[in-house]
Amino acid sequence: MSIIQQHTAASLSDAWRTINIDALEEDSPLNFDTSTLRPPQPEISEAEVRGLAGQVRQLLRGGDTEGALRGCLEFPVYNGVDAAKDAHLQTITEVLHSIKASDMTPLLQNIYGSAGGSELLDVLMKYIYKGMGAAGPASVGAAMSVLLSWHEKVVDVAGLGCIGRVMTDWRRV
Repeated sequence: MSIIQQHTAASLSDAWRTINIDALEEDSPLNFDTSTLRPPQPEISEAEVRGLAGQVRQLLRGGDTEGALRGCLEFPVYNGVDAAKDAHLQTITEVLHSIKASDMTPLLQNIYGSAGGSELLDVLMKYIYKGMGAAGPASVGAAMSVLLSWHEKVVDVAGLGCIGRVMTDWRRV
């Protein structure tokens, strides 16, 4: 046996596999609480969503479509039961259906130009995608047409970055 073979056989142990190098790295998740990276989202009940839906319908009856849309988008349901999430999606879809095509762009520009408008349009895009995914075969024609129109207008106003932010955001509606 040559000296190279002896040296290799002696140094080939599995001890190096038991070292946890993450514990040695200061930015490792082992050294800080990773729950601080994602702030807790408030739990929203179905009753709260139904109450908001009533307020939104009242704004729609009064002709305040921008206020109705803002009201929906300012309180997204990130943490709640599926029934609450579905009810909120239904409310937003109802608002989107009630707004005329000629009013879409000015309304979105008003929202985008206000404080926090970019985040509101990101929330709208999340609900548009959720609505596209939830549209059943019976409602594909009309609902999908409205959602695609809104998608186009949101991208025109907020840009393509809106799509990227929605796709990479860990919060789901």
